Amino acid sequence: MFSFTLLTPTTTRIIIPCIRHGLTRNFSRLARNYASDAPKIETVIPPPVTRTRRALFYGSEERKIKSSLNISADSIVYDLEDSVAFNRKGIAREMVFNILEAAVESKSERTVRINAVGSGLELDDLNVMLQSKHLEGIVIPKVRSAKDIQFVSRMIDSVAPDENRSKIRLIASIESALGIMNLKEIAISDPRLDALVFAAEDYCADVGLIRTPSRKEMLLARQTLVTTASAYGLQSIDLVCVDFRNDDVLIEECKEGREMGFLGKQAIHPRQIDIIQKMFLPDEQDVERAARIVYGYEQHAKKGIGAIDLPVVKWAERILSRASSGGMTIPVPKEKKDKKDGNGNET
Repeated sequence: MFSFTLLTPTTTRIIIPCIRHGLTRNFSRLARNYASDAPKIETVIPPPVTRTRRALFYGSEERKIKSSLNISADSIVYDLEDSVAFNRKGIAREMVFNILEAAVESKSERTVRINAVGSGLELDDLNVMLQSKHLEGIVIPKVRSAKDIQFVSRMIDSVAPDENRSKIRLIASIESALGIMNLKEIAISDPRLDALVFAAEDYCADVGLIRTPSRKEMLLARQTLVTTASAYGLQSIDLVCVDFRNDDVLIEECKEGREMGFLGKQAIHPRQIDIIQKMFLPDEQDVERAARIVYGYEQHAKKGIGAIDLPVVKWAERILSRASSGGMTIPVPKEKKDKKDGNGNET
C-alpha cells in the first residue's frame, strides 16, 4: 500500500491510496470528476484567432526537435504522444521542456501534442509543459467530446503561470467517428480553442475505411470538419501527406485541401513545409481581385449604393486577411491610386 498526491485542474491536492502500480487511467478519470464538482476558477479569456497556421509541423525525434529551432513552419508541434514509446515518455517530457525553455525568438508558434485525455499520461504532460513560459499552444489528440477540451483548459487555469495563461491556445485533433459526430459541441467547448485538425490515419482505423490515394473515402468527414470550423470561427487543418518524398502528391493534396476550404495542412517532414506554406496562400490574382472588391464596396457604401453582394465582400475580406497574415503585400487598386493627389492623399 502506498499513496501519492495528485494535482487536479482546480489545484486541489488529493491523496489517493494505491495498492499497486498501473492505475493511472483511473486516476485521470478521478481528476476530471473532482474538477467538475469543484468551485469555479476564473478563466483568462484569450483573444480571437489571429495566428496563421498553414503548416503544422510535428517534431518527435531529438534530432528533429533540436533542428526545429531553424524551421520556418507557422506552427511547430513537439510530440509526446504516438511517436514516443511508453518507456520514454518521461525522457521526452524533459527534453521538450528544455527545448521550450532554451528557445530563442522565433516566428513559429511553439506547441506540444500531449497524450490523449484519459490515457493516464496527460496529467504528467500538462503538469510539466504548462510550467514553460514559452509554451504557446497544446494539441489535444483523439478528441471525442467537449469535455476533453474543457479538461485541458482547466489545467491551464490551474497550472500555467499567470502571465502565460491568456496566450496558450488549444488545437483539437479529430481522429474518430465520435469526434466527427460531436464536432459542434467540440467547436464551442472553450474560448481557448483555435483550430480543428483532421487526423486521417486514426480516423480510417477507427471507422474501418480503406485508405486510398483518391482520399474520397474521407471526403464527408473532411468537409464536415471544414464546415464546422468555418461556422464557429476556427481554423481547419488538413490531413498529413504520408508520401513525403513525392512533391507532386503533396502539391495535389494541398490544392485539393485549399479548394475544400482548409486553411492549413499537417507536415511530418521539413521538406514539406515550404510547399505547404506557399500552397495555402491565396493566389496573387485572387488577392488583386479581392482588393478591388473591397475598395469598390467601400466607395459604393460612401455613396449609399449597395452594388456588390455581401457574400462576395466577405470572400474578399477573408482572402485579404489570409494574404496579410501570410506576409503577402496587399496591392492598391488602380482606381484608388488614380484618386490620390501629389501628397498621396485620397481626393
